[in-house]
Amino acid sequence: MQLVSQQFESKDVKVQLLLTGGHQYTVYLKSDATVLHNLLTTVVARAYKQESELQNLFQIPINEGRSVLCFPSEHLIGVVTEPPIFVQQSEKIQLQNDYILASDYIQIDNFLKPEEHKNLLKYVLEKESDFLPSNTSTNDINYRQSMVIYSFPEFSELILKKIQAMIPDILSKLNLPSFSVSQIESQLTAHNDGNYYKLHNDNGSPDTATRELTYVYYFYQEPKSFSGGELLIYDSKIENNVYVNAETFKTVEPRNNSIVFFLSRYMHEVLPVKCPSQAFGDSRFTINGWVRR
Repeated sequence: MQLVSQQFESKDVKVQLLLTGGHQYTVYLKSDATVLHNLLTTVVARAYKQESELQNLFQIPINEGRSVLCFPSEHLIGVVTEPPIFVQQSEKIQLQNDYILASDYIQIDNFLKPEEHKNLLKYVLEKESDFLPSNTSTNDINYRQSMVIYSFPEFSELILKKIQAMIPDILSKLNLPSFSVSQIESQLTAHNDGNYYKLHNDNGSPDTATRELTYVYYFYQEPKSFSGGELLIYDSKIENNVYVNAETFKTVEPRNNSIVFFLSRYMHEVLPVKCPSQAFGDSRFTINGWVRR
């Protein structure tokens, strides 16, 4: 299904939801929001008598994220949009299991002040002997290759304080409801020649289930002495009521002194790094971690 809008960029859309029993609710959604696409698709599918294929529970934040409106798709009768968004009905309607759910992320440049960035690089080079081989929560062999430090209070407190202050804005930009943060984890990681992290998500085990947001802060020496190491964040689709990765993905360049935020449930991977010198100081460094609810 294709949506035809009178807008040329993502903007707020006033959406009036018409539900069974005469109930009406008004919400504001981005014109390119997945939930708006799904609402309109549900209405169209009903017209084509395909609603049984599109059973879904809608969960839409309202009251500036302080509440959530939940209703099953079969209770949706109609949708009124302002400005108007039209449905291109001539194309074949895709069913729920074929939907590609875009994986959104935010990348912010100049995360640290120049002096903080300089001091962090100096600190990392002095701590080379403290880095240990990384592992995974499942202890899979040959799934992740890098070096890591789990305790670095000299800088973790600075990073976590900055992240804590940014969370409300990050959630707003990602169109996510707010939640109470119980913990922000962090680790200091170095990727050198041949290092990588294969396809995974960050909250797929009982110990990691409360991770909501993943962040990655990139830093390295200039001039840059490595290539590769891009972060691929895969779009999602639903198969048998389970989120799995689609074949499409976003590529995030490891820009110096930038930080990336995305949902921890997204499947992602780190491509192999090429560092011809193999010198530790030429590595792709990150401070990465997770925000738990």
